Amino acid sequence: MTLLPQEFYQREDVVKLAQDLLGKWLLTCIDGHLAGGMIIETEAYKGAEDRACHAYNNRRTKRTEVMFQKGGCAYVYLCYGMHHLFNIVTNQQDVPHAILIRALLPDIGISMMQERRKVQTLSKLAAGPGMVCQALGIDRSHNGKPLTEGPIWVEDRGKIIKSNEIRATPRIGVDYAKEHAELPWRFLLEIQS
Repeated sequence: MTLLPQEFYQREDVVKLAQDLLGKWLLTCIDGHLAGGMIIETEAYKGAEDRACHAYNNRRTKRTEVMFQKGGCAYVYLCYGMHHLFNIVTNQQDVPHAILIRALLPDIGISMMQERRKVQTLSKLAAGPGMVCQALGIDRSHNGKPLTEGPIWVEDRGKIIKSNEIRATPRIGVDYAKEHAELPWRFLLEIQS
């Protein structure tokens, strides 16, 4: 297993990066508890030119400022005032690209994730972006943290993903983005049983 270096996140093509993150492991060590799993669903957000992105038209606010950092840090925000969502900032300084981690296949620290989520069913532990954060213990206190030092990081464990195992669809919950809502920038790993 190899910790993804900061350079991995600083590539220009956020859409390709969102696909490249499939099959990688997202891990946390919070309050001494290791938890995580394989990333199986992502969404790409392409900064100033993407109407669905928080930083569309280079909008800089207290919330979006972290998106303008160089790639390789966490962007965590509160959705609907109750769900934390975890994104990975990508590209270079002042280019606000990010990738939302939508789902994991949990396999490390399952009992802790079950306790945090108050569910026993594995398929429901990290099957949505809010669930990912709750299961892994990610909250706003992790906003802006580098992904190369912990407590949140991504590992390459050698899982090979073929292009025919990735399904692309429009992103979810971005109808306000007009024609950009239809861009096929949500990626799902088709898990074979």
